[in-house]
Amino acid sequence: MEMLLHHVQVSGPAGCEDAMRAFYVGVLGMTEVAKPERLRARGGAWFRAGSAEVHVGIEDGFVPARKAHPGIAVGDVEALAAVVGAAGAPVTWDDNIPGLRRFHTADPVGNRLEFQQAER
Repeated sequence: MEMLLHHVQVSGPAGCEDAMRAFYVGVLGMTEVAKPERLRARGGAWFRAGSAEVHVGIEDGFVPARKAHPGIAVGDVEALAAVVGAAGAPVTWDDNIPGLRRFHTADPVGNRLEFQQAER
């Protein structure tokens, strides 16, 4: 049976949507995806770039995910790190996996994200 990852969901507090749009669209270059009508009242937002989709869900008592994270492969991890850093978000390079160039950052509400160089 073939499986493909459709999306990952991160959480945020009520009212975080504009900050998340500014980061996921404005900094990371993702596109906002319209949520189905039945889900819009819950708040949050969905974003896509290529086959990667990140859904932001609103959570009462929100606490950011500091260990759990999506790992997203990108065509030019160095360029993305420069954009993320220029936007004021943290960029922490991690060389614990030999041969894999990757960094961690945090979205505006503190969720951990990993970006790694896509295989060429």
